[in-house]
Amino acid sequence: MTQTAFGTLLNREFGPLTTRLLHAVHLQPYSAQAPITDTFAMEILALGILLAFFLLVRLFLSVEHPNPIQQTAELIHEFVADQADSVIGPTAQRYVMFVTSVLLFILLCNLMGLLPSLRTPTSKETVTLGVATLVFLYYHYQGIREKGILGHGKHFLGPVWWIAPMLLPVEIISHFARILSLSVRLYANMFTGEMVTLVFFSFLPFAIPSFFLGLHVFVALIQAYIFMLLTLIYVAEAVAHQH
Repeated sequence: MTQTAFGTLLNREFGPLTTRLLHAVHLQPYSAQAPITDTFAMEILALGILLAFFLLVRLFLSVEHPNPIQQTAELIHEFVADQADSVIGPTAQRYVMFVTSVLLFILLCNLMGLLPSLRTPTSKETVTLGVATLVFLYYHYQGIREKGILGHGKHFLGPVWWIAPMLLPVEIISHFARILSLSVRLYANMFTGEMVTLVFFSFLPFAIPSFFLGLHVFVALIQAYIFMLLTLIYVAEAVAHQH
């Protein structure tokens, strides 16, 4: 598979430096000519687009005359904030920034493959696993921050002391299984959607592939929303105080 134009550009400008950094930590790149993979290049592109979006919102922020970019940002913030309030409760606002960032990153990555010469990063298991691991670390950090290590640790022991030895390994396994659940669900749906769209565009008239193109957009939106919602649920469980 040929590399995208953006991936080629990154490898031309930063490929030698990337190779040296990988060798410094005793890692071998997949390709000496192109150490920056297309998947990583698409992630960098998504990050750059989001940073540009946030920067534009900040630079042209106006109370009296909000521009379309600001209005879009406000709609996204209100949507995530409403979801967070309904799931987490009164303290939800402190988690909105992280959850919004996760939502927008996943949504953008889900949709990138629909554009010519770009690919869908979330159709690669390494990308979804990375985001799922970040969510896993984040909600445990927030749980420890809210209740302390001992208070957060009680979440794994259950309400009755005598079942704690049995419940502890089950809880640990279930929490690590969340990483697998988050990553595989997103990866499987986006990989399947991308493959189906490519196949139908290759063999069928335009009208039929257009239907699957719309279906891909719908799946991209739904999967980003589900990922965001599960993140909120995990945060809510981590920061909730037992009564």
